[in-house]
Amino acid sequence: MVSPSAPLHALVRTLIVAALAAVLAFAPAQAQQAMTITTTTVTWTYDDASDDADYIDEDAALLDDEALAEDADFAATRRYAPAATLATLGHAKATYGPFSVIDSATVRMAGDVTSATPRQFAAMLAAYPGLKRLEMTDCPGSLDEEANLILARAIRRAGMETIVPAGGSIRSGAVELWLAGVTRRAAPDAEFGVHSWADEYGREANDYPANDPVHAEYLGYYREMGMDGAKARAFYALTNSTPFDDVRYLTRDDMARFVTLH
Repeated sequence: MVSPSAPLHALVRTLIVAALAAVLAFAPAQAQQAMTITTTTVTWTYDDASDDADYIDEDAALLDDEALAEDADFAATRRYAPAATLATLGHAKATYGPFSVIDSATVRMAGDVTSATPRQFAAMLAAYPGLKRLEMTDCPGSLDEEANLILARAIRRAGMETIVPAGGSIRSGAVELWLAGVTRRAAPDAEFGVHSWADEYGREANDYPANDPVHAEYLGYYREMGMDGAKARAFYALTNSTPFDDVRYLTRDDMARFVTLH
């Protein structure tokens, strides 16, 4: 005997089964969707962090020539920009440290004197014994004072003429090199930068007693290069009146007060 509610029960069971099937069918799709979203989010976050860590701002990390020129630590110590003529000095036949051999008689100098410069000068003269004219275009000075005086005396022994051409600038120890010429020339706009020397402890010339032997070395060199005693003392006092970390510029006419120019 069939109960009158059997069709109803069957319908209910059918609906429950259908509902369960729908839930089971929907659940994996939802789980997959959630996994996909999670994975995408993690991947995006990782990539973003990686980009921030590896990115290099080249403009901030690298200084171009213009930026270097504006930086006080890289600025040139000369008063004026080099004359345009100095950019067209011709091609060198050979280079030896700061020296560039232009022709059989002429060598140009630009750069500092280091401990190696006297050896470079000797090697250059051995290869080009006819050199007689040293043009000093842009010479900041010396990184080794002993080497500078050795080089200066080698220039004198070689019988070289020293020249500061138009637009040329020599400073600090380079002025001593120019004084070493058997004859000396300078263009009207040549500049000569002088200042006091300083020892490895930062003490300057005026920090030493007047009778200290260290002064005699410089005074003796100036007399060796043609100054009389009075002019040697006057020039030495002039250079030492300007602190080591500053520079005083002299003109061609100023230098002519102390040595003969041609």
